[in-house]
Amino acid sequence: MFKITGCRRIKVIEPIRQDFQVRYRYAVHFTREVFAPDNPLVSQVAAGEDDHRPKKLLVVVDQGLSQHHPRLLGQIEAYCRRHQEFLELAAPPLLVPGGEAAKNDSRLVDRLHQAIRDAGLCRHSFVVAVGGGAVIDLAGYAAATAHRGLRLLRVPTTVLAQADAAIGVKNGINSFGLKNFLGTFAPPWAVINDAAFLPTLSRRDWLGGVAEAVKVALIKDPAFFAFLEEQAAKLTARHLGIMEQVVYRCAALHLDHIAGSGDPFECGTSRPLDFGHWAAHKLEQLSGHRLRHGEAVALGMALDATYSYLAGFLLRPDWLRIVTLLENLGFSLYAPELDDPARVLEGLQEFREHLGGRLTIMLLWAIGQGLEVHEIDPESLVTCLDLLKKRAAAGAVAPPARRARAWGSTGFPACAVPD
Repeated sequence: MFKITGCRRIKVIEPIRQDFQVRYRYAVHFTREVFAPDNPLVSQVAAGEDDHRPKKLLVVVDQGLSQHHPRLLGQIEAYCRRHQEFLELAAPPLLVPGGEAAKNDSRLVDRLHQAIRDAGLCRHSFVVAVGGGAVIDLAGYAAATAHRGLRLLRVPTTVLAQADAAIGVKNGINSFGLKNFLGTFAPPWAVINDAAFLPTLSRRDWLGGVAEAVKVALIKDPAFFAFLEEQAAKLTARHLGIMEQVVYRCAALHLDHIAGSGDPFECGTSRPLDFGHWAAHKLEQLSGHRLRHGEAVALGMALDATYSYLAGFLLRPDWLRIVTLLENLGFSLYAPELDDPARVLEGLQEFREHLGGRLTIMLLWAIGQGLEVHEIDPESLVTCLDLLKKRAAAGAVAPPARRARAWGSTGFPACAVPD
């Protein structure tokens, strides 16, 4: 019933409220040689349960990837010809720069929008993103903002992208000097992880993705963390079979979080899977992206694990296991950008603004168990940085005694955890 309450000139009309839910469903597939003519996966994924007319595809390829796989573009074209009953390549594969450069130039988004327009793609067409996490983000942002959303098929080709960046529902580019300032929440149609792309990665990119595996293990799965400890030597020796297991477990944990956390589109203030990331994003910026994302995340995790230890949350043996694993995987625990704590701390405000609401930082109570706090004490952070710098310079050093109670105004509960 239409109802107006109030008197004289002030009238209040009761609002109409409506709740609704939208179900999303997508699969993460695992294969090798995804564009081999006899591999039907891409055609099956694109066909779905729709009508049997061929689906138009615009394929966006990481330029760095194509340099290591010079036959890739021809393989994509031949694949679409072989499966023309289901696929129609709307234009030749489009090359874009790889790495963070893909996300730093907004003109690339315009270029992709123009290509989508020229190819006559509709909302039942596909943008197929083949490359590292940055190219996946770029192409996903362009797809999500054309016609209010085209179907996105992600084919990540780095460890970091297969284990983390390509699994979730986020797309974005950098702007105003800030990481992922522009972006969307838009789930992919599907993700296809092809392990055959991984052996051509550089050592930095091979190991950089393992940092995200350490992250999700620290927050969600102590058994997975123990597996990473046991397999660290094989991972640094580039054992593909072990890496496939790592990627698979990471994907499973990420999908479980997306489905079970109750906040897949980050409407709240908590972002547990960004453990170590408040500092990592700032370090990438301060280094002019000299630091790769995985390397910055490793530094951020070392910092937050040390903070957790010295605050009295994380037990000393757990702290030692964390920093030792990072070292055994080839990560540095310190970088010159950390010499300016004031600049690093700017990352806290940027992190809060990116998510909104109250600052929420994930620390550690134990391996596999996170703890959310809402403040970071600057003086305590300097103590952490000093410890990590000494350890990086001289090898393992004896850590100072932990605090048995809260530091200053950090908002930590007053508690002591015995060693």
